[in-house]
Amino acid sequence: MSRNLDMTALRSFVAVAEAGGVTRAAGRLNLTQSAVSMQLKRLEESLGVSLLSRSTRRVAPTAAGDKLLSYARSMLRLNDEAVAQMNISADAGEIVLGIPVDILDPVIPQVLRRFRSEFPMIRVQMLTENTMSLKQAFAHGDCHMTLATEQGCDSNGRTIAELPMVWVGAADGHAWQSETIPLAVGRQCLFRPYAVKELDKMNIPWEIVLEAAGHRAIEAAVAADLAIHVLLKGTNPPRFEVVDHKGELPQLGTWQINLYRDRNQWSAPLDRLEELLAEGFAEIQTSGV
Repeated sequence: MSRNLDMTALRSFVAVAEAGGVTRAAGRLNLTQSAVSMQLKRLEESLGVSLLSRSTRRVAPTAAGDKLLSYARSMLRLNDEAVAQMNISADAGEIVLGIPVDILDPVIPQVLRRFRSEFPMIRVQMLTENTMSLKQAFAHGDCHMTLATEQGCDSNGRTIAELPMVWVGAADGHAWQSETIPLAVGRQCLFRPYAVKELDKMNIPWEIVLEAAGHRAIEAAVAADLAIHVLLKGTNPPRFEVVDHKGELPQLGTWQINLYRDRNQWSAPLDRLEELLAEGFAEIQTSGV
């Protein structure tokens, strides 16, 4: 006799597998820990297998859990798409998404294009600012979801990728070889103090040749080989290339791309947008471009 899988239990299973623990998963799902644990227990009992290993601090899928995980993600995606299509009029509306200006390329255009094809009645309004301003806007309820580039993640956020910070310049450019390193920076860029501190540690002279409020001015200066800039690897515009400085400039460590979402608002469009953003940035991290 065929058995039906409980979609709610599958959603809890996926959340625990991705979060690495019941507590964080419960927060994402806006459920109690006991409710999530009960759903997992019922799912394991219905299948007759153990899905999660709890032998370490971080909960991880067992071999059977790994096998189910890919099916569960596909089933939930199809479920959410079906619900969205059957309730397309109810889904009509607007999502306000915050995006730091320095990680717009190349993920965001791809994500928005795909999201629009799946939810044509939803309008996505973008707030493009620096991370500090976006987190303030999110705290004030001015956006449903925001990305942030940070070192560390607040308890109400989710890290979707961790990328190295790199020096970028013009294609075949030589600005980085100047006796005094010319920098193009944003006025409130979180990367700026970190980058100059690392230059100072190596006693490398530097000067800010462009300080701009808008990102387009920085792009123009860098593309013209007048200055270099810092970005997360894989998020640089096509006209930029990572500077192959062979150790002559400091290594800059890694930064996290975190996602913050209003967990009091649940809908298939918000779920799907979060999923697409996570997939897009995870792909950059995996590819190592």
